[in-house]
Amino acid sequence: MFSVKPYEPIDALKPVAEDLWIVDGPVIHMSYLLGSTIPFPTRMTIIRLSDGGLWVHSPTELTDKLKAEVEALGPVRFLVAPNKIHYWWVGDWQKAFPEALSLAAPRVDEKAGPHGISFDRVLTNEAEPEWTGEIDQLLVPGGYLTEADFFHRKSKTLILTDLIENFEEEKVGGWFGRLAMKWSGVMHPHGSMPKDLRMTFSGHKDEIKKAVETMIGWAPDRIVIAHGRWYETNAVAELRRAFAWAGVR
Repeated sequence: MFSVKPYEPIDALKPVAEDLWIVDGPVIHMSYLLGSTIPFPTRMTIIRLSDGGLWVHSPTELTDKLKAEVEALGPVRFLVAPNKIHYWWVGDWQKAFPEALSLAAPRVDEKAGPHGISFDRVLTNEAEPEWTGEIDQLLVPGGYLTEADFFHRKSKTLILTDLIENFEEEKVGGWFGRLAMKWSGVMHPHGSMPKDLRMTFSGHKDEIKKAVETMIGWAPDRIVIAHGRWYETNAVAELRRAFAWAGVR
């Protein structure tokens, strides 16, 4: 259909702030209409908590090199699947780090269960006791999926997954791909929730607005997202822009 370039180097720790790293993973191809697929670059976030344990959000492919880099940071304590389309590599991480606690947003089991992936706990609107005071969290419910989103207090970093996608034109191959991304509303610098996913949230605008207003209240400095260029600065302004369609001002 079209191609997307990954964010090189992939499968390597990239420091963002103190005790916070991202890892850009490989491009995956998600099923779409009539047997077609859409390519997505992948990204996970790792936080080192005050006790030295690691919190891993939306795990990407686990290579031997990456495993060694992660182990050098500290023990993996938590594996987080933030929505029902971000669970794929959790099983590999569970095998590599069997002591880690696995947590998932509501309804992730609908997709992960048939692949033999199970979770120890379902995330809620309240921060888990193991990271209360360090990471805030909330759920954003939609018709197709519910996403769990997080705020790392120490680095003032908001961690989203699919609520905002922000593809750079030079990383999208082919005129059709660029046209499709622009039509969907996910082309940098105007990244937002893609229109097809937005339709599944159409009956939940009030809940989205309330959730984003809570995020704005957290006063983040940056926003890490799973797909495309993340926002290193002006986080609050980007939230207001990206969610104007939901009534956020």
